[in-house]
Amino acid sequence: MELFAALRVLIMFALGFVVALLVTPLVYRALIRWNLRKRNIRDATTTPVFHQFHKDKSATPTMGGIIIWATVIGLAAVFWTGSLIFDGFASYFNFVNRAETYLPLAALLLAALVGLVDDLWGIMGRGPKGGGLTVRHKLVLYTSIAAIGAWWFYVKLGWDTLFVPFVGYIQMGIWYIPVFIFVLVATSNATNLTDGLDGLAAGVLFFAFGALAVVAFVLGRYDLAVMIAVILGALLAFLWFNIHPARFFMGDTGSMSLGITLGVVAMLTNTALLLPFFGFILVIETASVIVQLISKKVRGKKVFHSSPIHHHFEALGWPESQITMRFWIIAAVVSIIGLVVFFLARYV
Repeated sequence: MELFAALRVLIMFALGFVVALLVTPLVYRALIRWNLRKRNIRDATTTPVFHQFHKDKSATPTMGGIIIWATVIGLAAVFWTGSLIFDGFASYFNFVNRAETYLPLAALLLAALVGLVDDLWGIMGRGPKGGGLTVRHKLVLYTSIAAIGAWWFYVKLGWDTLFVPFVGYIQMGIWYIPVFIFVLVATSNATNLTDGLDGLAAGVLFFAFGALAVVAFVLGRYDLAVMIAVILGALLAFLWFNIHPARFFMGDTGSMSLGITLGVVAMLTNTALLLPFFGFILVIETASVIVQLISKKVRGKKVFHSSPIHHHFEALGWPESQITMRFWIIAAVVSIIGLVVFFLARYV
């Protein structure tokens, strides 16, 4: 059973990679044809460090995250439809499962569409400040999507326990809802902040989702593991074109959808408290922004040259590709540590 499940996961990973790779030229040509390029590069007055290193990227196409979520949703739809018509092959690869993948697939699509609107508004100069949705508006949308997920988990599925490593399961009751919302808002916002250098967010997410794929497989949630495998394959194909110098950016349609989905998967596998390991770079990026804001408010001084922290290292003279690859290494190592904690907490 586990052997066939493992083969299914590996095959779908490869299929996700191939499909995304084939879809990429079509998406890229569409982005160029319709002139869907990033326009809201921040000015030198408010963000001098960012402007200095990123002013030449203003013409780069954005919304490349479509490649990732369209591949996942597309394959889910194809195999689900095939399983209704045919038996055997299509059913074997179908990973649409009410208990395991309904919610993450719905969250992926819903957040992707919201992010798509934000990207389009930014391109067209619409929104409160002409650059799409503000941070406040994004947080409201993140919270709304997370609230729907929290309601589904708590009311429809009857989930209200949180697993604490080395302690066990804690009954949260109604408090499960705000915890769920916090996790999803945190992961989506952190992913958005991390998406600031070529290949950075996609690489960091690859290791985070990779760790969660292992967790899902060990827990016997094979359909969820397959879904994550497709995400991983699509992420890898996206990275092929997104590494420095990037052919296109992920955009909010990618970062918002993947961040929300990461949080949902963590809650489905009851590993929310291991997310600081699986998404260590996401935590560091968010923490750097919070520290910078508090320091400027309280002390009137900056702690970092610029935030999120990847821009601080740019200001120190680190090449963009060097920052990205070092952050990848850190993400990989800490994700492995998180898996060690998971296995020790589960079996020791």
